[in-house]
Amino acid sequence: MALLSQLSRQLNRVGRRTFVPSVSARWASGGFSMALTDEQREMQELARKFSREEIMPKAAHHDRTGEFPWEIVKKAHSLGLMNPHIPQEVGGLELPLYDSCLVTEEFSYGCSGIGLALEGTGLGQMPVITFGSTEQKKKYLGRLVEEPLLAAYCVTEPSAGSDVNGIKTKAEKKGDEYIINGQKMWITNGGVANWYFVLARSDPNPKTPAGKAFTAFIVDRDTPGVTPGRKELNMGQRCSDTRGVTFEDVRVPKENVLIGEGAGFKVAMGTFDATRPIVAAGAVGLAQRALDEATKYSLERKTFGVPIAFHQAVAFMLADMAIGVETGRQAWMRAAYEVDIKSPKKSFYASIAKCYASDMANRVATDAVQIFGGNGFNTEYPVEKLMRDAKIYQIYEGTSQIQRLVISREMLEAAKRMNK
Repeated sequence: MALLSQLSRQLNRVGRRTFVPSVSARWASGGFSMALTDEQREMQELARKFSREEIMPKAAHHDRTGEFPWEIVKKAHSLGLMNPHIPQEVGGLELPLYDSCLVTEEFSYGCSGIGLALEGTGLGQMPVITFGSTEQKKKYLGRLVEEPLLAAYCVTEPSAGSDVNGIKTKAEKKGDEYIINGQKMWITNGGVANWYFVLARSDPNPKTPAGKAFTAFIVDRDTPGVTPGRKELNMGQRCSDTRGVTFEDVRVPKENVLIGEGAGFKVAMGTFDATRPIVAAGAVGLAQRALDEATKYSLERKTFGVPIAFHQAVAFMLADMAIGVETGRQAWMRAAYEVDIKSPKKSFYASIAKCYASDMANRVATDAVQIFGGNGFNTEYPVEKLMRDAKIYQIYEGTSQIQRLVISREMLEAAKRMNK
């Protein structure tokens, strides 16, 4: 409780400051910089203390049981460590993405599964933050500020993940309502969310281009016809609440449409520019933890009379791990900066950060297990969990292959413009 009181006092101090102008003030004159402001260092330290003292001691329990960490969610919410992107006009901090990524990295250092429970709601919120009307923001974002409630992003389906155009969930307009029918799958916070962002096909013509075929909705969890499925038992990040969600004759008022009919694809895809750097920051946090655990173990474990850290084979592995972590961190920092200044290249850098950090985290976690040897394969040591948790970073919010597709398309379009 002493820690929570201390964090609360610090957060209240930080929270009273206005963060939005810091985006332009920080970078307008000198461009991108990795140097942190006093406010950013303070937020980072808050998240670091919370992670070390509230998340890490409970990580193994939640990994073993799959229990959703509601108590940690409530504590983080009470301290103001959740919902960093919500606009000030509805009671949020409206932090720059750069600042939010600093917090994400610290959470994932403690446990990326608990970190996802704390921050997965951001993916559900982002369409409303970015594209919602004033009334929608007040109604749906405001309640998340007032209470420890969560949101979820419902796009993926059993037969449509990366291929969004394959979505089969349908929305039929009847008067002032839409009737939604369909099945979503692999939904983070699927069983614990207060409301969902839902993408559905509103134009039944299969030849209609994706940019006009889908509509984006906000759907309350308690709407009749909404049914979350069983909790999925995943390889890693086990305490994250991942489920399918069924929509059966779900009536949604037209006031809950984001932007307008047919704009759903723009809303759904526009969200990723702001969320992929956060995923990258989480992957870096996990990788930093794996590096720290491996370094500590290599200095304690001895073979042939010396710590294994002094064998070149292990020392070079640690060096490569450190190179990956540092470059991954620089990648998410650059991506967050591009989003904060509303750069036209933000998608390009967001995909680079997400792809690189995800692949890097998997290499670093695997190398950490190798350095631990047989102990690394045992659940009594922390690195096997890190290896399991790392894999999903290459899959959710666009696979590493999809990121490479985005990056290559951006490159080719730039080349075409240059050659005109």
